[in-house]
Amino acid sequence: MTIMNLAITGLLLAASLSSVSQAKAAEEKTKLSVSATEVVPGLYMLQGVGGFVGGNMGLSVGADGVILIDDSLAPNLDIVKAGIKTVTDKPIDYLINTHVHGDHIGNNESLGKQGAQIVAHDNLRIRQFKEAAAKNTSPAKSALPVITFSHSMHFYLNGNDAHIFHVEHAHTDGDAVIHFKQANVIHAGDVMFNSLFPYIDLSRGGSVDGYIAAQKKILSLTDNKTKIIPGHGPLASKQDLAEAVAMLEDSKKLISDLIAKGKSEDEAVKLNPLAKYHDQWNWGFITTEKMIRQVYKGIKQQ
Repeated sequence: MTIMNLAITGLLLAASLSSVSQAKAAEEKTKLSVSATEVVPGLYMLQGVGGFVGGNMGLSVGADGVILIDDSLAPNLDIVKAGIKTVTDKPIDYLINTHVHGDHIGNNESLGKQGAQIVAHDNLRIRQFKEAAAKNTSPAKSALPVITFSHSMHFYLNGNDAHIFHVEHAHTDGDAVIHFKQANVIHAGDVMFNSLFPYIDLSRGGSVDGYIAAQKKILSLTDNKTKIIPGHGPLASKQDLAEAVAMLEDSKKLISDLIAKGKSEDEAVKLNPLAKYHDQWNWGFITTEKMIRQVYKGIKQQ
């Protein structure tokens, strides 16, 4: 075979592999969907199925309109819309952001353009500008919250008093928790990862102590019938949240003890103080090692 023929064959093979790869990616995406679970009448939990779609979303539907809590990753807009359409054909009136991460606000721009009024904590909007400036750009106007709050606010819609409140320096510095009082349902955003090690974003104002305090505040609002929509993981109960608090408090103590003994971060990882939690709480994004490292760093920063 000539060099020319070899080159042509190589190009054809590369093109073929690329086509197969693109087809496989498209096939994988078609497996993704969003399911809607009615938590109580008129209030739903939207969750990705078949792979990672984004954080768990909330949806309130009633005579006063449609309220969406978080909106997933940008590439999954059509999947999110399809999930919402299984509940309602009405447009989204209000979109509440629980925090700034892209798997929770990735479709702000698109939904904002379509008329959704975006609601979030002051710090979320501020951070959108800061992070855009770091990239020498500006955030899309339609992606920005048009209603913000510093401590708390209330929605009186669809037969529910929805109390939206800020928890300081928890998962980030702009977390919002939504408590539907009459329904006894709480959307915790990423202040709760159900049966998963949590991600505490130290670079965006999160902290270990703030995360624990935030979870305890949510816990104080619950009873044995409360249903909690976590940022990630299945629908949760008061018991699930209590177990998460206990795990995190114990993790902090175990790692604090190693710090007090002068152990470095790498030494702490090697000693694996969280081994007893591995089987239940370890997962792809926050492994046991990453959990040790983020708690170690968090304690040192406080």
